[in-house]
Amino acid sequence: MIERKVAEVFPPGVFIKEELDARGWSQVELAEIIGRSPVEVNALVLGKRAVTPEMAKELGDAFGTDAQYWMNLESTYQLHRTKDADNAISRRAKLHQIAPIREMVKRHWLEMSENIDVLEHRVKRFFGISDLEKPIPFLHAARRGTQEITPTLIAWFYRAKQLACAVHAKPFSERSFKSGLNELKTLLPNTQDVRHIPRILAEAGIRFLVVEHLPKTRIDGVAFWLDEKSPVIVLSLRYDRIDWFWFTLAHELGHVGRRDGLRNTPMTFDTDLVGDEVMPEEQESESEREASRFATEFLINQSELRSFIARVSPLYSRTKIIGFASTIGVHPGIVVGQLQHRKEIGWAVHRQMLDKVRNTIIQSALTDGWGHTTPILS
Repeated sequence: MIERKVAEVFPPGVFIKEELDARGWSQVELAEIIGRSPVEVNALVLGKRAVTPEMAKELGDAFGTDAQYWMNLESTYQLHRTKDADNAISRRAKLHQIAPIREMVKRHWLEMSENIDVLEHRVKRFFGISDLEKPIPFLHAARRGTQEITPTLIAWFYRAKQLACAVHAKPFSERSFKSGLNELKTLLPNTQDVRHIPRILAEAGIRFLVVEHLPKTRIDGVAFWLDEKSPVIVLSLRYDRIDWFWFTLAHELGHVGRRDGLRNTPMTFDTDLVGDEVMPEEQESESEREASRFATEFLINQSELRSFIARVSPLYSRTKIIGFASTIGVHPGIVVGQLQHRKEIGWAVHRQMLDKVRNTIIQSALTDGWGHTTPILS
């Protein structure tokens, strides 16, 4: 009998082969001795078959050992395999805690791998980190609305940041910003003219893109800076209606105008900008109040809107709204949206004037979502 220490990483078949080599026996001979088929013995040697209690007794009788020796080898090997599996499971669970892996794979932001080392590497590359035990860098995000900052929102932001680097825009300046705002104003009356927005913003020095929101998030948009000359605006188009689109865009332009998110000032995830979940103004931060005020005034001169309300309320007919919108040079849906926000009319009133814009804007803007797939970026 050869003396040896039990090696956890090896299946019992390795030791069976050593015993055969020491005695000069073939696998066929062992099969004849223990009354098994050569196929069964070969499966044992290759580690493809576990040692059963009956086989342990047969091997013990053949090699002059007790059956417990072979059962110990088998149980030690199986425990080692289980330990490895448990480690992979815990590592995989960690990845799912820090990122929405399933949705990222579904959206082609991440390529799945059965190899946990490869998958971890891809997740680290996506977020630009080297250590999964440390929090993903996201130091200056403020909360806006009722949506908490979650791993899903952070993943959405990182994807937007990746794609923003691929959008070309001129250097940003105060002059280019004001010029861009003036040109955007000319687009307000016509739904189809939103297709010009990415070009106008790029000329103004602002990178614009659309990234569909992820499930269980209510992200509407975000404005951030790649550097001091490169602001970025990202919209989710969570609601496909012209009033939501223009208000969200104008709100983010308000953040850009304030330089929010630049030089370590708070960057804001904007959620629930439109609808029943809108946060009361008195509960908002100063930057949010100013961005919203900028947006409403940019879209409609508020003194003119108040005058219209005083003349018409509460009889807001389709004809009167269209007439007022034509007079001030905006789409009627924008007027409807502001009347809804002021609670002059209900959210379900005049919805037929809330034109859809998604299919128009995604034809000219870099888009991720709704079947538009951008290759995985490294």
